Amino acid sequence: MRASFLRSFVPLALIVSWELFSRSGWIPPSLLPAPSRVLMTLADWIFATDGSTLSYSGAWLGSAEASLARVACGYALASFVGIGLGVAIGWWRWVEQAIEPTLQLLRPIPPVSWIPLAIIWFGIANKPAIFLVFLGAFFPILLNTIHGVKATDRQLIRAAAMMGATQQQMLRFIVLPAALPSIFAGLRIAIGSAWMLTVTAEMVAVKSGLGYSLWDSYYFLRYDLVIAAMISIGVLGYLSDLMMKALMNRVLHWQHRGANKR
Repeated sequence: MRASFLRSFVPLALIVSWELFSRSGWIPPSLLPAPSRVLMTLADWIFATDGSTLSYSGAWLGSAEASLARVACGYALASFVGIGLGVAIGWWRWVEQAIEPTLQLLRPIPPVSWIPLAIIWFGIANKPAIFLVFLGAFFPILLNTIHGVKATDRQLIRAAAMMGATQQQMLRFIVLPAALPSIFAGLRIAIGSAWMLTVTAEMVAVKSGLGYSLWDSYYFLRYDLVIAAMISIGVLGYLSDLMMKALMNRVLHWQHRGANKR
């Protein structure tokens, strides 16, 4: 009960303060809509309750599905490449020497700076958004995977080698299980980056999705719809992280058992 109260106290306090400030008249309601107004806008956007969002009435699900599809595609590709390449760099010295300098050169470049090239290469469609999501999610997964592989207890590897284990067996049964906590940490960081890059790409290079709805609403001065889009992105990102956390707890169940025994 106390934990639930603590989790809800700050959000509720912020919402109440926001509502009171919006109704105080210090800022025009059109520039800072009250939470109650945003809630009605969001309800019409989702359920087409009163038509107040005009062409967006009842169109939320389609926008959310478009954004989710881009996040899923880019994130899945980044996970596959990032984990595979991270294991190779962390395990084989020659791969690290051959590839890591180039990756470290590319890593400081902000993913948003790739937008012009993404549009030139892929056009105005899903592909530039997926490409940007891949870039945003790739490096957190890669670096955490490399760290997890390199941090594996060398005594375990030596013991396995003395028992005649092959490199493939050591990778499968020792290195990967030991690296999983670090890999999941990277995956959780990457899912937030994936949502940020999806919204950024939809503002510039795509004509659908929650990010596009947010930017289009800004042009028409519908700040209630802008905030509704921001809330939608935050909630979907939060739910994505919860799903990743649940998967992590299920896969790393042995960590919780060990903690409960202490």
